[in-house]
Amino acid sequence: MEEYHKPVLLSEVLSVLEPQPNEAYLDLTAGYAGHASAILDVTRNYKNSALVDRDDYAVKILKGKYKSEPIEILHMDFYSAALQLLQCGKTYDLILADFGVSSPQLDQGERGFSFMNDGPLDMRMDRRQDLTAAEIINHWSERELVEIFEKYGEMSPGFSQKVARVIRLNRPFETTGQLADVIAKNTAKSRIHPATRVFQAIRIVVNDELGLIEKTLPLLPRLLKPGGRLAIITFHSLEDRLVKDYFKKASSLGEESELIIINKKPITAEKLELVNNPRSRSAKLRGAYKR
Repeated sequence: MEEYHKPVLLSEVLSVLEPQPNEAYLDLTAGYAGHASAILDVTRNYKNSALVDRDDYAVKILKGKYKSEPIEILHMDFYSAALQLLQCGKTYDLILADFGVSSPQLDQGERGFSFMNDGPLDMRMDRRQDLTAAEIINHWSERELVEIFEKYGEMSPGFSQKVARVIRLNRPFETTGQLADVIAKNTAKSRIHPATRVFQAIRIVVNDELGLIEKTLPLLPRLLKPGGRLAIITFHSLEDRLVKDYFKKASSLGEESELIIINKKPITAEKLELVNNPRSRSAKLRGAYKR
């Protein structure tokens, strides 16, 4: 799967999860099996494991890779999958959730995730849904744009207002490159492209990323067997804050705590990985285990 996607923090994930032969594994964001391959190579327990992704392209790759194995592959978002698996009474020794956008999603211009590869304003992880980036950019009010830029792009009120006004006055937009160029031409130069946080905010809203994380986190201990390990990778402060706060809450009740935190501070990429896989630079890994 290296040709599709380089998994971030792979050795660190293996260190946190410590997979053992015959353990059951749940990957809630399996993508192109970058992490899953390494873990399943150790556990070899395909029958009691499950791979989840809401991207149809990723699901196609997973089904092709594991066509000879009795592994469960679910085409749905991680919250829906967690609910379904709980209803079926499933539990696992190992759970991984990597909340980042995959490399192919960023690299394929037609997916519309990045202005580095021009394409339609899409940004849907699940292409079965109706809401797209184009709908938000071309039809949401200036006030609504300001709100999402401040909340999900972590942009200042003044910059959010300026960008929202620029977008409203230059509608309609058809491509990611067109949107990025207009933002750049109408804002001051900065260290990072001024459209970067705009794209982050729009993508989060299109895919309800933070809402799904917030609803999923309390379900994870119920999916873990006693002694089971949980690893979560995040890529920006909004995601990491949700995970950090939930871990703190779930581990704060002494003997009644659902989880025990493995690493007090988030684990980040080593220098060698930063060189070989630049997308790992913002990745943070937190781990916990169930009593």
